[in-house]
Amino acid sequence: MSIRLGYQIPNFTYPGPAAELFDTVVAQAREAEASGFDTVLVMDHLYQLPGVGPTENAMLEAYTTLGALATATSTVQLSTLVTGNTYRNPALLAKTVTTLDVVSKGRAVLGIGAGWFEREHHDYGFEFGTYTERFERLEEALLIITPMLKGEPATLDGKWYTARGAMNNPRVRPHIPVMLGGGGERKTFRLAARFADHMNIICEVDDLPRKVAVLRERCEEIGRDPATLATSYLVMGMVGETEQEVKELAESIPDDRRNRAIVGTAEQVAEQLHERVLGAGIDGITINLIRNGHRPGVVARVGAALKPLVG
Repeated sequence: MSIRLGYQIPNFTYPGPAAELFDTVVAQAREAEASGFDTVLVMDHLYQLPGVGPTENAMLEAYTTLGALATATSTVQLSTLVTGNTYRNPALLAKTVTTLDVVSKGRAVLGIGAGWFEREHHDYGFEFGTYTERFERLEEALLIITPMLKGEPATLDGKWYTARGAMNNPRVRPHIPVMLGGGGERKTFRLAARFADHMNIICEVDDLPRKVAVLRERCEEIGRDPATLATSYLVMGMVGETEQEVKELAESIPDDRRNRAIVGTAEQVAEQLHERVLGAGIDGITINLIRNGHRPGVVARVGAALKPLVG
């Protein structure tokens, strides 16, 4: 499993009525598939995120969306970036992802992380807990989920979760890949080294060389070959057709996202990603186009510029 070129859809606020919203999502996924992206991803959130838009803006439930996209696409992998572990019972999550894999004929990826958006937990009645508790939960969840994704019964009498020989059928392939998302060097990277097939590193662009080095160390600490843990990086793409549009997009970047955004025309963005992301030792790129990805042709233009970078 590898995500060499992913397209993430984090924004569901488009012109037109809500009844036409999903048509625009499908159009983006199909355009991504046709232009060389190997994976389409959505966020697992219940509200829009600060920095992307107002909390009240539209947000679709992730796995319902991915299941529908499975019937509208044919080759792209489908994943969240990433599932908030705190929102679902882990055995049920394994069943959900496996059902997505059946529906998509073997294209599901489980992206997962500890969860972080406190307001969603508060408003929806999910226990948020402390930072340490959320990572305890994530570790226990992975102890249940990873065997189930291989078709093995899961049993755990844990502090946070219980499974009693939980089975997971039907399945269409021996193993569904697991991707962790985050940037924590002590907790997230250690869990990735133990459990994951893929690590999506979340950090400021300038921190990538150090993050890659530490992730390799975490693998080596447990005797894992770092080359067996693929990596990718999520980029906020501010990609304009003209210099004026590029300038306007740059001005719209929230201050707390500036060090994770790449700005320019498609060709300029590709050049920066080649140097700053792939050059730091990252294997693949996932990009979102928050401001204009819904506009026909934008995803295809970006795909055409980025595909040569990853072969």
